[in-house]
Amino acid sequence: MASHATFTVDDAVELAVIERSGFVESRHIGSAVVLAGDGTVVTTLGDIRTPVFGRSSLKPLQALATLRSGVPLRGAQVALACASHVGSLDHMDVVEGMLKAAGLRESDLQCPPDWPNDEDARAWLIRSETGQRRLAFNCSGKHAGFLWACSVNGWDRRSYLEPNHPIQQRVRETIEEYTDERISHLGIDGCGAPVAAVSLTGLARAYSRLAKAAGSGRDNVGDARAATIATSMLDYAWAVQGRGRENTVVMQELGILAKGGAEGVLVVSTAHGAAAAVKMLDGNARAATLVALTMLAAADAVDVPDVARVLEAVVEPIMGGGRPVGRIRLGRAVSALLD
Repeated sequence: MASHATFTVDDAVELAVIERSGFVESRHIGSAVVLAGDGTVVTTLGDIRTPVFGRSSLKPLQALATLRSGVPLRGAQVALACASHVGSLDHMDVVEGMLKAAGLRESDLQCPPDWPNDEDARAWLIRSETGQRRLAFNCSGKHAGFLWACSVNGWDRRSYLEPNHPIQQRVRETIEEYTDERISHLGIDGCGAPVAAVSLTGLARAYSRLAKAAGSGRDNVGDARAATIATSMLDYAWAVQGRGRENTVVMQELGILAKGGAEGVLVVSTAHGAAAAVKMLDGNARAATLVALTMLAAADAVDVPDVARVLEAVVEPIMGGGRPVGRIRLGRAVSALLD
C-alpha cells in the first residue's frame, strides 16, 4: 500500500460557519462529494481524491466482512456490528449476547474499557460500582463480530486485531471491492483495529452499493449480505448510534443510511444509491449532517422539507448562558449549491 499525501488547507473549501451573537466565530473547512445512483459524480467541493481515514464510517463494510466469514448475525446484532453506539444498557445487552453466542466473554474483547455516553447506563455502572466496561466502548459490537468470526472459523482470537489476521484480510478485501479502490494506507483506529484510508469518492461509492443492495432483488449471496447490512441499520437505527442521536434520527426519519466516523467523517446514502461523503478538515463533526443532507437535497436526492425538519431536530444551536445565541449555518461553498 503506497503512501499518499494528506489534505492541506489549500485542498479544502468552507463547508459551514459558526455564528455567535451575530459574529462569525469559527469556520469549518473540508471536502465533500455527491454521487448519483448510477455512481457518477454530481457535486464536488474541495479535494475528493486524496485518501482519508474512513474511521467508523467503514464499520458497515467491516460488518459485511464479518458476515462473509460465516458469522450468523441477525437483526440488532448486525446493527451493533456497524455501530458507534452510546453504550446504553440495550447496546451492551446485544453485544453481550453476541459474545455468548460465540462462546466468549467480555474479557475477550480487545477494545478499551470505557464509560458509556448514555447517561442512564453510566449512572448504573457507577451505582453498581462496576466501573468502565469493554462492552460500553462504542466499537464493542464490531469487535464482538470479529471475535465471533474467529470462533466460527477456528481462527486465533488473541491476534484478531493484527493486520495479517484472516478477518482483517477479509475486511481489506471488502473495503477495496465496495470502494473500487486500493487502500492507500493502513493505520490503527481508536479501538485498536486496523483502519483504511480511501477517498471520499470511494466511501460514497461503497455506501451507494450497500444502500442499493437492499432493494435490488438480491440476485446473489453477496447482494443478500449487503442488503442485510443496509436493512438492519435502518430497521434497528437505535442500535447504530443511540436514540435521539444524529445518525439514528436521520435513518429513522429519512430512511437513508447514515454513518459518521471520528475526525469529521460522515457518509449518507439513499435507497436509490445517491450518496454523499463529507470530511471536515478540523475533525469536528458538528456540521457534517447539515452539510451532507443539504448537498443531497441540492442534488434532488432527498426532499427539502423532510431534510429541513430533520436538521431542525439534530443540529444544535450555539448556546450562551443556557440559551441559544447563535447557529451553525452553511458555508459559502454549500450555500451556492442551493442558488
